[in-house]
Amino acid sequence: MKNITLSADERLIEAARDRARAEHTTLNEQFRRWLADYAGTHERLQRYDETMAQLRGKLKVGRKLTREEMNER
Repeated sequence: MKNITLSADERLIEAARDRARAEHTTLNEQFRRWLADYAGTHERLQRYDETMAQLRGKLKVGRKLTREEMNER
């Protein structure tokens, strides 16, 4: 594992440490989780786009949906 040095406002660092402690973890662990998520965002979006491209034209509803039906959540 490689070490890095970051700079941030002391109050923010202490507040983040307090929150991590309350969540029974460390600031280091929280940063690792954030970094993994941040680094993987592009990959997840790319996989989503590939999946949608593969499905395009393959799924049929059986009739044309109304605008309201397409926008239902």
